[in-house]
Amino acid sequence: MAALSLCSSLTPKFSHSQQNPTPISSKFNLSSSSFLSHSLSSLTLNSRKPPHTLSFVPKSNGTDTEVALAEPENPEAQPVIETVEPKREEVFAVVMVGGRQYIVFPGRFIYTQRLKGADVNDKITLNKVLLVGTKTSTYIGKPIVPNAAVHAIVEEQTLDKKVIVFKYKKKKNYRRNIGHRQPITRIRITSITGYQDSPFVTL
Repeated sequence: MAALSLCSSLTPKFSHSQQNPTPISSKFNLSSSSFLSHSLSSLTLNSRKPPHTLSFVPKSNGTDTEVALAEPENPEAQPVIETVEPKREEVFAVVMVGGRQYIVFPGRFIYTQRLKGADVNDKITLNKVLLVGTKTSTYIGKPIVPNAAVHAIVEEQTLDKKVIVFKYKKKKNYRRNIGHRQPITRIRITSITGYQDSPFVTL
């Protein structure tokens, strides 16, 4: 009897739950409809954005930006003028100064013995030209090339490196240590002229 009473008490609850069931399909439909509506709303919001807001910015390092800034904005407005310097003739000469012979080239400098009476920035002319050579010909002097001259400018009056002069005598307790600096002059060759009319030998 007790078992029957328990069953009778449970039956109405079960029947009530069976009378008003909550269908699973309706829950699924509701959740799916809400998800679809949310996704559609997000799509519509994204589609409302103007197309010009989307932009692609390429990556660039610091060197590219520096090169871009260095280039002029209007290359046509600033024409580039190239200045072509006239080529010097490749020539050399052998000149005698103070009893010594020197090979000289235009544009280079040499150190000679002290030139007395010559100050800095003075222009001098060396007339004892023993030989003049070019790419195609050689002018040999007998003993000097006539009318040939080497033009130079005095750059500095200075002293040469120190030379040690040591004197010694054995058994006499005699020792002398002396330093000497020879006075010299630095001159820069500017041009070699006057040799064109002299007889030459073709190489």
